[in-house]
Amino acid sequence: MKAEAKKYTTVDEYISDFPAGTKSKLKELRKIIKKIAPTAEEKISYNMPGYSLNGMLVYFAGYKNHIGFYPTGRGIEAFRKDLTMYKGSKGTVQFPLDEPLPIELISRIVEFRVEENMQKTPGKTALKKAKSV
Repeated sequence: MKAEAKKYTTVDEYISDFPAGTKSKLKELRKIIKKIAPTAEEKISYNMPGYSLNGMLVYFAGYKNHIGFYPTGRGIEAFRKDLTMYKGSKGTVQFPLDEPLPIELISRIVEFRVEENMQKTPGKTALKKAKSV
């Protein structure tokens, strides 16, 4: 299976194309993001799941040996010390499929991205709403 070859239109469709172990981790990551940013718009962007709230928050993708998490360069830089045990680059981190997802760390990164994006607009009520869930 080569996920990149297919053009996806929904996150459910994207996730359904992966083997059970990968699918489980993708669903877990999706759940974390939706819990922290319940009003974020879920979409397919760059042929992978993405979440937008006053601009793009994060993306994620499944691969043969890892889950790619893309919280933008600022999201990576803000948590550089916490991410040293993972492969990655300026705007991405790779979570190995044979290890549990670092839920607490992912949650903090998504919260950071929500706060960062909410500062782009004058009204910050959506941030309060996102944090109260």
